[in-house]
This record gives sequence, structure tokens and C-alpha cells, in this order.
Amino acid sequence: MTLEDYILSHSDPEPELLAKLNRDVNLRLLYPRMCSGHLQGRILTMLTAMISPKNALEIGTYAGYSALCIAEGLPEDGHLDTVEIDDEMEEFIRARFSESPYGKKVTLHIGDCAQVLPTLGKLYDMVYMDANKRTYCETYETVLPMVRPGGFILADNTLWDGKVTDQSANHDPQTLGICRFNDIVAADPRVSRVMLPLRDGLTLIRVKP
Repeated sequence: MTLEDYILSHSDPEPELLAKLNRDVNLRLLYPRMCSGHLQGRILTMLTAMISPKNALEIGTYAGYSALCIAEGLPEDGHLDTVEIDDEMEEFIRARFSESPYGKKVTLHIGDCAQVLPTLGKLYDMVYMDANKRTYCETYETVLPMVRPGGFILADNTLWDGKVTDQSANHDPQTLGICRFNDIVAADPRVSRVMLPLRDGLTLIRVKP
């Protein structure tokens, strides 16, 4: 038994619908590694339940796995807006949302987050960032005023396969974007933060009251 197997065997099981979604992603979509998967999905559900956001936002839907995990953790009156730039994913995502009992808590927005976010007109309790790494800094600055004081931003992929510490491999635009984002967040007096070595790195950011 691997360490990951041990961890998963002592955590909540992956819901059947999400396990099916994970299989569909691996069979039908490019870049299946972008799907959150069992462990990160259960952590997203747990963190959402702990924060108990009435209004939550996800930037980067991909296949809808993480959105359904967040929706599962929402309070009864909670709602999730999720933004996906790839319009070719819309049919796949909506089909999975319609199969889930939590799908009714989610509104899917198709488009570039730079254009979509200013139209939402909400103050959010929690934001999950998992979009274009090249523009993480710009997305962060757009999102920060949209989060209530005391609210949270969860930023995914902040270790980027370990490239953030590999001087020979951190010259591509995505890695440079992540490195710049990490440095900006670390020095930002408006927030407190902790980086977790979960999967590809997850940074928890709290907007100071």
C-alpha cells in the first residue's frame, strides 16, 4: 500500500458520481491531470464546509469536478459561480451538473474571467482559483476586492510540479506566472497565507478584516 492509498483509505470515499466523472475525464478529455481527483476533492468539500460561504466563486471549471466538490460543502443557502473560458467544455460540464444533486447550487459562466468577473456584482466569501497561470497575478488583483473581509481565496497549482524551485525549469510563462504570484501573495500586507504541499500546491489566502 502506498502512502497515498493509506491516506485515501482513511478519508471519506469518493462519491460515485465524482468517481464516474473522473473516469470520463480520463477517457474523453485532454489533460486529465487537471481534474482535482479524490483527495483534493474531499479537501475542497471539507474546506468549503468549514468556511460555510453563502457566495462562492470558482475560476477555471475544467470538467466540473471541483465545482461539484465545492457545491457539496456549501450551506443550504449557498451558491457557487464558476467561470470556464473553453466554450467547447460547456456541454460536458452542464451534463455533469445536471446529474448531481448539487448542480442546482452552481451557475456556469462561459467566457474569459477578465470579462466575466466584473459582471458578477457580488461580494464572495470564498474563491477557488484554478485558471490560466500566466495571468494568476492579474486574476488575483481582480478577485481580491470581490472577497469580503475575513473571506478566503484558495489558489491551486502554486508548486507547479516543483518547478517553482527548479532554476533550470522555471522559464516558461506558466511557471514564471506562478512564481510571480507566489512572491506577490507572500509580500501582500492585505492578506495572511499558508501554502500546503497538497498535490500540486494549494495556497490558502485570508483577506484581513
